[in-house]
Amino acid sequence: MLVDSRNLTLLQINDSHAYIEPHNEYFWNGEELVIREAGGYARIAELVKTIRDEKKNQVLFLDNGDTIHGTYPAVTSHGEAMVPILNRMGIDGMTLHWEFAYGPEQLKKISKMIDYPFLACNTYNEEDGKLVYPAYEVYERNDMRIGVIGIANRIVDVTMPVQFSRGVKITKGVDELPDHIRTLREKERVDLVVVLSHLGLPHANYIAEHIDGIDVFLSGHTHNRLYMPFVVNNTIIIQSGYQGSFIGRLDLSIRDKKIVGFKHDLIEINENIPDDPEVREEVTKVMEPHREMLHEVVGETKTPLARHRVMESTMDNFLLQGLINTSDAELAFSNGWRYGAPIPKGNITMEDLWNIIPVNPPVSVCSITGEELLVMMEENLEATFSRDPFGQMGGYVKRCLGLHIYFKIENPKGRRIQDFFIGKERLDRKKTYQACFVTTQGIPERYGSERRDLDIDAIEALRLFLDEKKSVKANLRNAIVAI
Repeated sequence: MLVDSRNLTLLQINDSHAYIEPHNEYFWNGEELVIREAGGYARIAELVKTIRDEKKNQVLFLDNGDTIHGTYPAVTSHGEAMVPILNRMGIDGMTLHWEFAYGPEQLKKISKMIDYPFLACNTYNEEDGKLVYPAYEVYERNDMRIGVIGIANRIVDVTMPVQFSRGVKITKGVDELPDHIRTLREKERVDLVVVLSHLGLPHANYIAEHIDGIDVFLSGHTHNRLYMPFVVNNTIIIQSGYQGSFIGRLDLSIRDKKIVGFKHDLIEINENIPDDPEVREEVTKVMEPHREMLHEVVGETKTPLARHRVMESTMDNFLLQGLINTSDAELAFSNGWRYGAPIPKGNITMEDLWNIIPVNPPVSVCSITGEELLVMMEENLEATFSRDPFGQMGGYVKRCLGLHIYFKIENPKGRRIQDFFIGKERLDRKKTYQACFVTTQGIPERYGSERRDLDIDAIEALRLFLDEKKSVKANLRNAIVAI
């Protein structure tokens, strides 16, 4: 005999990157790029509170990570400035990625300060092989048991700086999932299995297709705005933008441990949502000591600066111009970062500079051969467009200035680049070029010679560039073109 269905509301935030205040965000109006204000943790908290008041004991609010790193107050406090705010947000659980940027020991410290669990079924101590954080948590809502399995991003100990993961090993999480699903179903007797993952949307699709028993897959990392969920192998998959500009809401009807109906809404966090007073107060405490410095105007841009494009971005063309200006190199490289609030035409502030590159690494230089450049860029294209989701190792295509590459996305690994120019000259594989870069994701350590750090950090380099130019342009240059 069937019992009446029960209701559950899942709320998702992913990749907020410590954007605790309203900020600029990009939107599309047909072919037009529009920048307007969105986000703000006080608004998010009020929205969640309103939904909880409406739905009573039927709400589970989960965070996919990339939460405590990405803006000046978060980075300079090693994530600790975020704790009082997060503890008032009503979050029920979270998984991890950029949280590791402060090192595993600092992350463990923060985990003890946070009022909800960090979940990661694939993060182990190298010394004893034990899990660093719980693999899953069981929540009781509306007379149901909800099992949530966390998967941290597996690239932390693969492509990111070694200090991020010292003493920690992170797996794909795929091998662990079936056993945890079985444990939740058979031992914990849950009504619903939710995966909370920071692997990326392609990985979510792959896992849902190949592993049975997942009811809902909350995806993060790739900053997708899903206005409509994907349904793969009876698994509902959602992802909800980034920088706290959106919250995903998934209303479920559940009967006999099966989802019999659902409704999804990608909610834009805008000025129509009032602030939660307590969270607004905590945000003010964090921001107030830094406002004067962050609001200082340091230059002007005649180009809207944004990172919404996969192959090349205006924001990074500005960053790369600053690196070349400092180093006098002929080529510049940086990471294919996805985060960073867009900057409309007009004033550039110190806060904008910190949002562009919050890690603020030193400007580095090296000599690199044409052969190395070719191999490095083929490797990066594979890391971006690999047919195997687990071959996709991070963000967008590496940002480049001083070169032009024409490639085919659909070609096999190592065979994508069709033509390669340095300036207007075709690449000479035997020639040595002078390059500047930031971080080992700009130019990995296995490439180049005579590598050294200059006595200047990235943000100082950008500020000096603006001091000289006053007003800058950073148009797209067709550096990386899919043909």
